Amino acid sequence: MQVDEFPSKAGQYPPEMQWKRPFWLAQNLIERLPSVLKSRRYDLILFQRELVSTLLTLEPYFAGPRILDVDDAIWLHKRGGFAAKLARRCEAVICGNSFSQNYFADLGCKTFLLPTAVDTKRFSPKSDEGTEALVIGWSGSSANLIQLERLEPALAMVLETYKTAKLRVICDRPPNFRNLSAEKVEFIRWSPDVEVAALQDLSVGLMPIEDTDWSRGKCSYKMLTYMACGLPVVVSPVGMNAEVLALGDIGFGARSHAEWTEGLDTLLADRTLRARMGKTGRKLAIQNFSLDHLSVRLADIFRSVSG
Repeated sequence: MQVDEFPSKAGQYPPEMQWKRPFWLAQNLIERLPSVLKSRRYDLILFQRELVSTLLTLEPYFAGPRILDVDDAIWLHKRGGFAAKLARRCEAVICGNSFSQNYFADLGCKTFLLPTAVDTKRFSPKSDEGTEALVIGWSGSSANLIQLERLEPALAMVLETYKTAKLRVICDRPPNFRNLSAEKVEFIRWSPDVEVAALQDLSVGLMPIEDTDWSRGKCSYKMLTYMACGLPVVVSPVGMNAEVLALGDIGFGARSHAEWTEGLDTLLADRTLRARMGKTGRKLAIQNFSLDHLSVRLADIFRSVSG
């Protein structure tokens, strides 16, 4: 298949300053006009999101067939009605999890379930055995740091029990803990160049999320990267996180501070258990969520919709 991308030079998201937004919107739409004309040369159009954030604009003018790809609960945004309008103008919707699939299926849309893929060749276990150091890890954007910061009481208790253990935070800015000692927290500024190495020598990966509809629309990507690196996990058993946990013995689900403490304590105390769960997680990531595996399914979806 030949795939051509048409990204927005103006940027997907509106600028923070309100007075700039009309100019941003105009630039975005003007940029897209040639793409509308070119769309007639193609057998299929894939919208990886709406062309302009939270608005239905030129999408109906693109030549069909059209597919919408959804990996978040985008209908929950302010002005989220655009999601249903756009989906109904597409021949199919690819959904990253069953929560999103149920929403679009209820709208009468043809849907395909395709989880977010992880590159299991890039995200892989460390080649050597590593050190005996105990490192609890969290990776994510600063927008989600609040979820990690809410775990501070449980993290403090665990790090007090395991005197040599540390918490590693891989993010675009450091966390803002109130009481956790700075010497117990290792901050690594996220970049594509350091991301994998920063994960590989962790002892356990964390993915705390709130129990909300927005969280149920998440596709568990960070959890999958931990698994691909051969790490056991402790995660909030919400939405797809719970579905992935149910696939095998790969870690623990935790809702309360007591459960987070218990899950981390169990894993940090038993290196053999960590290795076994990490190996199972790696196997499941390759079998169910690898780029090689899911790209074939994606190609099959493209063929079935394009005819």
